[in-house]
Order: sequence, then C-alpha cells, then structure tokens
Amino acid sequence: MDLAAPMGYRRRAMSKTAQNNQSAAEPVDFGFRTVAREDKQVMVRGVFDAVADKYDVMNDLMSGGLHRLWKARMIEALHIRPRSAQHLIDMAGGTGDIALRAQARAQKLGAQLSAHIIDANSEMMRAGQKRAAVKKAAHLHFTTGTGEAMPVPDQCADMVSIAFGIRNITHRDRALREAYRVLKPGGRFVCLEFSHMPSALLQKIYDAYSFNVIPPMGGLVTGERDAYQYLVESIRRFPSADEFLSDVEQAGFARAQYEQLSGGVAALHMGWRL
Repeated sequence: MDLAAPMGYRRRAMSKTAQNNQSAAEPVDFGFRTVAREDKQVMVRGVFDAVADKYDVMNDLMSGGLHRLWKARMIEALHIRPRSAQHLIDMAGGTGDIALRAQARAQKLGAQLSAHIIDANSEMMRAGQKRAAVKKAAHLHFTTGTGEAMPVPDQCADMVSIAFGIRNITHRDRALREAYRVLKPGGRFVCLEFSHMPSALLQKIYDAYSFNVIPPMGGLVTGERDAYQYLVESIRRFPSADEFLSDVEQAGFARAQYEQLSGGVAALHMGWRL
C-alpha cells in the first residue's frame, strides 16, 4: 500500500500496477498527433533541447511580456512566509526563472528560500545554471529528473511550483501525486499553465494568433518552427481550467482553486496539502 498517496487513490478497485500497465499501453497526445506513451518524454525533450537558449526570449515575444505579470502573481500565490527558512521544489523549472523570482520575493520578506529545480531537460538546466551564476544565486540546486518520479524524499518541501510544464508531462496524474507526496503538511502547490478562454470569440481570435504567428516567429528567432508548432498544439490539447482543477483535487489537494489570467489565456491552479 502506498502510504504517501492520498486516500482516494488507495481506495481504487484496480491495483496501481494494473493501472500502470493499462495506461502504458494507451497512446498519448503530442500536440495534435498521437504517439506511444513511452515516446512522449523523449520527443518533448527534443523540443526543449532545440529552443533552450531562446526560451525566455520567446516567452516575452509570444506573450507580449504578459508572462512576467503571470509569474509575479504565481510567486504571490506561493505564500512565502516572512522571516523564516523555507524550501521550494520547482518542477520542470530548468531555466531557473521561477526559483530565482521566488528567492527574490523571499529576500524582500526577510526570509531564506532554498530551491531545488527538477527538470528532465539538461539543455534547459544548463541555461538555468548560467543564469544562476550570473546572478550569483545561492541555495539553488539543479537535478535531472521527471515530474512523475522526483528524486527527493517525502514531505521535504514547503512549496511545489510548476510553470508552463505540466502539459508536457506524459502522466499528469502521477506528477500531481508526486507534488502532493513531497510537500509537508501545510505545504502549498501552485501551477501556472496556458488555458482556454471562456469566450468562444476571443478563443477563436487567440487561436488565429497562436497558429499563424507563433510558429513562424519561433522559426525566425530560434530556427525551430516545428517546436513552436508543437507548443501551440499542446496548449489546445490541455484540459480546461475546470477539468484540470478536478485533477488537482483528485491528487489530494485541499481548498483547490484556480484564477484565470488575462481573460483565460493562462490559469493559476493552487492547493494545499493539509
């Protein structure tokens, strides 16, 4: 019996081994394509290997700088406590962007924040390590690993964050359970991800921008048009904010909720481990 998992998962009639065997045989989305489940992680790694050096530049161009406001709200939502020592695990955070922002926020509050960045992509982490070196950041650790099986002990983190990474994880349910596992009781989970706009008209306009502007822009800036074609397709295949909220709740998080940002272009999902 998995004592680290929320009770709801231990009550399932099907054994976890049987569930894993069944899910491994099912195909999974890779943008608008369907691929073998075991192939997705390798394919996603290839996408981010190709764009790692220009990733943050493209974030500014694609969002018109809005991603900075979204990330600022994300850092607020972590609820970093003033004048105390805390530990953050940032999933799929290879560039170090979120961890460094969180440390800057902690410093303003007179707190000390150590951060452990776990990412499957070594090229993204190299970019993050360069950034951390430039900023002379301390208490920042990078580890190669996946969100589905983080190489850290149970209940070791005060906060778990993931920004624009959950949709690229093959087994989102496992990653959410891992986030729950590594959090201390009273710990906070915050996920920032692109979402779907509640207005059909605005969504249609946004789709036209996404598919007609972003891949050509990505091709011009990074030389990797196909990588950005995948990225915009993956956004459209990601669940709605309400559907993903249900996933967060099923992972065991209490008082789970979400905020729509910029009219629903992105969403911030949050929950507590109680």
